Amino acid sequence: MDKLVIEGGYPLEGVVEISGAKNATLPILCASLLTAQALELSNIPRLQDVATALKLLGQMGVTRTREGDRISIQAAQVDSLEAPYDLVKTMRASILVLGPMLARFGQARVSLPGGCAIGSRPVDQHIKGLEAMGAKIEIEAGYIVAEARRLRGARIVTDMVTVTGTENLMMAATLAEGETILENAAREPEVTDLAQLLVAMGARITGAGTDRIVIEGVEKLHGAAHRVMPDRIETGTFLCAVAATGGAIELRGTRSDTLDAVLEKLREAGLTIECGDTWIRASVAKHNGANRLRAMNVRTSEYPAFPTDMQAQFMALNCIADGTSLITETIFENRFMHVAELNRLGAHIEVEGNTALIHGAQSLSGSSVMATDLRASAGLVIGALVAHGETLIDRIYHLDRGYEEMESKLAAVGARIRRVGADRS
Repeated sequence: MDKLVIEGGYPLEGVVEISGAKNATLPILCASLLTAQALELSNIPRLQDVATALKLLGQMGVTRTREGDRISIQAAQVDSLEAPYDLVKTMRASILVLGPMLARFGQARVSLPGGCAIGSRPVDQHIKGLEAMGAKIEIEAGYIVAEARRLRGARIVTDMVTVTGTENLMMAATLAEGETILENAAREPEVTDLAQLLVAMGARITGAGTDRIVIEGVEKLHGAAHRVMPDRIETGTFLCAVAATGGAIELRGTRSDTLDAVLEKLREAGLTIECGDTWIRASVAKHNGANRLRAMNVRTSEYPAFPTDMQAQFMALNCIADGTSLITETIFENRFMHVAELNRLGAHIEVEGNTALIHGAQSLSGSSVMATDLRASAGLVIGALVAHGETLIDRIYHLDRGYEEMESKLAAVGARIRRVGADRS
C-alpha cells in the first residue's frame, strides 16, 4: 500500500494546472447511459473514482476509449442492467447509474452504495423521487431493484438538499413523459455542468444552479461533446497549501466564480488573491519575515455556502494560524476523523458534537499519520507540508480517489514530497 513521505517547511512557488472536477465527471459519465450515441468528453481527470466508474460502465457493455484527458463513451449495446456490490461499495457515486438506466431501459438493479466513511448518506431521496415518477422499487438483499415502463413527470420536493439525488432525478426526468419539477434542488456548479451536457444531448432543462429545476421530458437523447468544469475542490486545496506554507502560486485552468465562499475565508486568513477568467494567483504577505495567518471560523453548508469538502483543509490551516477558531460541520456527522491525526502532528483541536475548537499552534512536527477519507487526506498533506521534519501519510489510496497526481503537482512547485511503497523503499 502506497504512502506519502513529506518533509515540511518549504514554501510553494510556481504554476499548477488544475484538473477536471471529479464530482462533475462521475455523473457525466453515467449520463452516457441515456443515449445510444457517443459522448465526446474532455478535461477528464485520471482518478481512481473515474477508473471505477469506467469499469462499472464497461461491465454493463458501455464502450469507452481514452486518449489523454479525452474519453469517447457510448452505450449502444448495454447488456447488463446491474451495478454490482464489488464496485459500488468502493464509490458512492455509482448510485448515479440508477436514474439513467431506469429512464432508458425501464429497469435497474443497483447495489446500495459505499464510499468514504464520513457519515450516513441515505439514498432514500433518490428512491422517493423515482417512485413519485412512477417507478416500482424494492430493496432486495442489499440491492435497489427498480422497474418502470416509462417514467412520468412529477413535482418532487426532497427532504434535504442532495447533490447526487438532484443529479439522478434530473437525468431520469430527461426521458420521462411530461414535466418534472425538482424543488429544494442542489445548486452546486457540478449539477449545472451536468445540466449543460444534458441540454447539449437534447434535454429540455431550465433552472439548473437554482433550487428549482424544471425538466420537460423528451423521447430520446443524442450524442454530444462536453468539456468538464475545473475541480473547485482541488483549486481550494492548493490555495490552502500555499496559505499554510507561504510562497506564491498561480493556478491555471480553473474558475474563481465557483469558489466565492472559500476565497472569502482565505482572504480573511491573510492570503492575497488575484483572479482572472481561468486563473487564480495567491501569495502570503510577509511581516518581519514570517507568514502571519489569522484564524477564521468556518461553518459548512450547501452551495453557495462553504463546502464540506474543504473543511479538513481549512482545519489544517487553522492549526497553524494566529488565534482560536471554530469549525462547525453541518453536512456529515462523522467528518472529524482527521482531528486525531492532525493532533498527532502537534495540533491542538478539541471536538464537541459537530464543532471543532482549534487553538493555533506556533508550529507542527512531523509524525506518522493515517488518512481516513478523501478530503481528510488532503488536510493531512497540508499539515505535513508545514510541519517541521518528516511526515509519513498512510492509506493514501483515499487521496488517489479524488486528486490527480497531487504529489507530482506539489513537487513541481517546491514541496519535498514523494510516494513510497509499503516497505518505504
